[in-house]
Amino acid sequence: MAQKLIQTQAQKLQQLQRLSAQQMLQVKLLEMPLTELEESVNAELDDNPALESENPDDMLNENYDGDSPLDDNSENSNDSNDDDTYEEQSEKEERKDELDQALESIGQDDQMPDYNTDRYSNQDNADYEEMVYGDTTSFYDKLKEQMDMQVLSDKEKQIMEYLIGSLDDDGLLRKDLDSICDELAIYHNLDVNEKEVEHVLHILQTFDPAGVGGRSLQECLLLQVKRLPSGVLRKTMEEVFTDYFDEFTKKHWDKIKQGLELNDTQLETLQEEIRKLNPKPGASMGETEGRNIQQITPDFIVDTNDDGTITFTLNRGNIPQLTVSPSFTDMIDTYKKNKANMSRSDKEALLYAKEKVDKAQGFIEAIKQRRHTLIVTMKAIIDIQRQFFLDGDEADLKPMILKDVADRTGLDISTISRVSNVKYAQTKWGTFPLKFFFTDGYTTESGEEMSTRKIKIALQELIDNEDKKKPLSDEAITKVMKEKGFPIARRTVAKYREQLGIPVARLRK
Repeated sequence: MAQKLIQTQAQKLQQLQRLSAQQMLQVKLLEMPLTELEESVNAELDDNPALESENPDDMLNENYDGDSPLDDNSENSNDSNDDDTYEEQSEKEERKDELDQALESIGQDDQMPDYNTDRYSNQDNADYEEMVYGDTTSFYDKLKEQMDMQVLSDKEKQIMEYLIGSLDDDGLLRKDLDSICDELAIYHNLDVNEKEVEHVLHILQTFDPAGVGGRSLQECLLLQVKRLPSGVLRKTMEEVFTDYFDEFTKKHWDKIKQGLELNDTQLETLQEEIRKLNPKPGASMGETEGRNIQQITPDFIVDTNDDGTITFTLNRGNIPQLTVSPSFTDMIDTYKKNKANMSRSDKEALLYAKEKVDKAQGFIEAIKQRRHTLIVTMKAIIDIQRQFFLDGDEADLKPMILKDVADRTGLDISTISRVSNVKYAQTKWGTFPLKFFFTDGYTTESGEEMSTRKIKIALQELIDNEDKKKPLSDEAITKVMKEKGFPIARRTVAKYREQLGIPVARLRK
């Protein structure tokens, strides 16, 4: 088994080395805010003479000497070889053979592709083969990598993938297991019970970072504590999160100190260790961690028309149309026609040209892939959340998770995660991060699926308007919510109440 894992890792590493450059470029450009992308494009135009903007005057050519790498005087330094030793002559011949061999790949191309960022501007829905980025810091990628190291049946893998796709940005699972069972049956024709899902969830909860897959803040913290070395401190921390969690959330340390019979030093040590825990394990591996975005520039402008139609445009900012320099492609054509009569310096110049052309083509492809990914993702979001874009009512947001958009677009979940975490849409109702449009679903006993956000809004309004002298118990809230058209279980009321940061009835007086 160990040998098999080593072979698998070796194969993955080998593949990453072969595809890493283009993959990482696409990831980098996809995650960039628009203003940063503009700077990157301008820097690439300055750095690569084979990459041109629509207006040739936009290019800076100071670093490029001459109109063509094939300088008429380039042979002069290579004509006088009479004084070279035998070893030097042999070394030069060897380098010449290597140069000719490298140039063979240029002559084998049937035609140089016409690379232009706007050539397919009207074909944004064309088929693209998405590159799944394996060597990145995506939260979902890291979890899937750990999943691949587990011995799971096909059924367990399907459950695991769905659980990973259902995690929120904090790395927590905000869904009931019975809801997940229903969704797997409805959307994936997979018949599972809660026991099977919980078994796979427990495996997920062993993944790094510690706390991932917790169904609440309480479980998330307990999962982290259970990985600590056994001892009095660990036992005390478990007692805090098990028996004194309400007091902990309200920072009633005096009650915790009294209940656990701690002295001042012990309490200080306990607090210090608790501060080391991470309430949001997903954020520690998220794509946007550490970004300092001072000003939000929307990536999409969504227009809601009077006739009920919704259109959107991709904000291109000041990014020019990019194309490969014709002078560089002409050089390569020249080699094909005059291969026998070229000097060594000419061939070296051509290799330089080919390298720059390849780099320009890769950059243009990454820009096109970025545009395609953004457009199909936004289109899928609008299709699902159409009602919100029409009326701006947050309660009208339908249940939608990363996997829903991934299935519609054919893109990988990790790609959708990147887009939703760092892109913004300007709408009639304000500017929102794309992750705003994602919300979990709750399936009622009758099979009706509701947005958890809509339920939470109704729950918050109910508690805000309750009699402060006689606050409603969870059981009473459950009854009123059912009357309002939200037939949810009492345990669901308690769960959503905790997520909203609302204490139990006795603490709301």
